[in-house]
Amino acid sequence: MDSVSQTTKQQAFEGEALRYMDALYHFGYSLTSNRDDAQDLLQETYLKAYRFWDQFRPGTNCKAWLFQIMKNSFINRYRKTHRDPGMVSYDEVEEFYDSIKSSSVPSANNVQKIIFEDVFDDDISSALQSLPETFRTVLVLSDIESLTYEEIAEVVGCPIGTVRSRLHRARKLMQTQLRAYAQAKGYDVSEQSDSTA
Repeated sequence: MDSVSQTTKQQAFEGEALRYMDALYHFGYSLTSNRDDAQDLLQETYLKAYRFWDQFRPGTNCKAWLFQIMKNSFINRYRKTHRDPGMVSYDEVEEFYDSIKSSSVPSANNVQKIIFEDVFDDDISSALQSLPETFRTVLVLSDIESLTYEEIAEVVGCPIGTVRSRLHRARKLMQTQLRAYAQAKGYDVSEQSDSTA
């Protein structure tokens, strides 16, 4: 690839993909429950996305595409499938990766602190991490990352009806686990009747 093409690719990638770094780290942390693993997963996701940037179709949803890459990378790395995960060519992206690490992008440690210490109390974080991975994933993508049902279905690779069902169950599990927490914070947790009589 000549230097002009490489520069064009880099500019397009930076303009479209880098704005989702915080959201992807958050998603990676929700999958791994480990700061270092989330950072590794984030780096792997961006390296793969850059390597295969020519396969991204401009005008489509870049955020969902990146989340799908991360989800697939997580499955490959942490579920230990029978086939080896695809190797990323670091020679191709080494210079690019160094160029995107700027002081304007918060470190993964700062992002993790913002997300889990400043936004959520320990009880909420613990309840979220205790959900089965399939429920936690759709809950994070919907209620924290604000993806649509269609985008979530694309990321997790299941029908929209399954996304809705998992999301409903995840919210019910969270509601059950956080009842005492809500009551301690002064919320009315009494059962509401569905009838309007």
